[in-house]
Amino acid sequence: MTPPPTPRLHLRPWRDEDLPAFATMNADPEVMEFFPKTLDRAESDAMATRIRDHFARRGYGFWAVEVPGVANFIGFVGLSVPAFETHFTPCVEIGWRLARAHWGLGYATEAARAAIDFGFRQLALDEIVSFTVPANRRSRGVMERIGMSRLPADDFDHPVLPEGHPLRRHVLYRTTRPR
Repeated sequence: MTPPPTPRLHLRPWRDEDLPAFATMNADPEVMEFFPKTLDRAESDAMATRIRDHFARRGYGFWAVEVPGVANFIGFVGLSVPAFETHFTPCVEIGWRLARAHWGLGYATEAARAAIDFGFRQLALDEIVSFTVPANRRSRGVMERIGMSRLPADDFDHPVLPEGHPLRRHVLYRTTRPR
């Protein structure tokens, strides 16, 4: 299942031909600024395999994002179940990662709105969360533009990152299904 196309974007299943562009994006230090490290080709391909496996298990995940007539693959946006445990899990998160050349055009917000709508309408989710490091103003802006809100008491230390890691502290945003 995929969300319907947005006015400018197509959220779709992954194709093998997406992998080189995905690897280039994951190797970009600016794209990966708020992640523990850039990914080499093998790590990027392994991540794509995990994304595809999530679809096979759950029927949804991080969709490949295409801009018809412009670019076949600009990154991903979608829904996922985090593999770690903390005070707000189990949950479904919305996440995105776009190639730098496609930042600032509203694509992340447009695709995220479609993913949120899909989660509430097709999956009947009651809540969707998103999280990032406090310094990631771009992603926090997307979260706010798609109607998510933050309670500082929900902020957390990411359990996958060790004590003292500069990216360990995360802010948590939430949105609930409209009634």
